[in-house]
Amino acid sequence: MLGVRETKIYGKATLRDLEDLCKKKASKLGLKADCRQSNTEGELVAWVQESRKTHAGIIVNAGGYSHTSVALLDALLLSELPVIEVHISNIYTRERFRHTSYISKAARGVIAGFGIDGYAFALEALAMWID
Repeated sequence: MLGVRETKIYGKATLRDLEDLCKKKASKLGLKADCRQSNTEGELVAWVQESRKTHAGIIVNAGGYSHTSVALLDALLLSELPVIEVHISNIYTRERFRHTSYISKAARGVIAGFGIDGYAFALEALAMWID
């Protein structure tokens, strides 16, 4: 729902805009971006588990699952990949329940509040951490 949902918080950029930004930035860094989106927790967990053998790192915005999903945390920890957690909004200036993220325990870093540009920052960090 990016670009539609609460545009004062999340901006007007669409999921397509975000994917284009990530693919262009990754290419400039010599990386390849594999962009995925799902509203289903189990599908997210399965993708993370698969990435263990196929990817060099994970940039994740788990949305509401950040605050609820122990299963996603466990999958990220199991991956043994560098993980960067991204939030488009600054979760620490929002409702109190958003201040706690289970998946942060699996992340080397958290980027929040920079809109979709946070993904570009995350790609730069990831490029430093992977061989």
